Amino acid sequence: MKKLFIAAMLFVGIASFAQDMDQKPSREGRERMTPEQRNEKQLQKLTSELNLDASQQAQVKQLLADRSAKAEKFREARKEKKDSNTKPTAAEKAAFKKQMEDEVAANDAKMKSILKADQYTKWKSLQEERKDKMKDKMKERREDKI
Repeated sequence: MKKLFIAAMLFVGIASFAQDMDQKPSREGRERMTPEQRNEKQLQKLTSELNLDASQQAQVKQLLADRSAKAEKFREARKEKKDSNTKPTAAEKAAFKKQMEDEVAANDAKMKSILKADQYTKWKSLQEERKDKMKDKMKERREDKI
């Protein structure tokens, strides 16, 4: 009887562990997309959400490509700093933050010139929704780590 009870407890433990693993997909398991694929996917999403016409699509595609290239440069510079094991100073962090804010403002201005007024308003609201969603995810991750 004891053996049967131990076997049942072992089975329940393994089954609950397997279910726990299935609920959270790992990041490593996902396929990495190239920057071009990410840009194309984002363009498709913006086209469907904002009803972009052909000329707007071309302009947004160029904007996404430029933004992606700049992000890659920032990533490379950051990786070099990380590899050299030098921590950025407070002034460097502030300069980087200012540079990123300038990039966001420039991107926003370009999108405003490309989109119509109602499309721009909808785009801004979608950005806010995504921002809130990201904050929730970050909060969730912090709680999971604790």
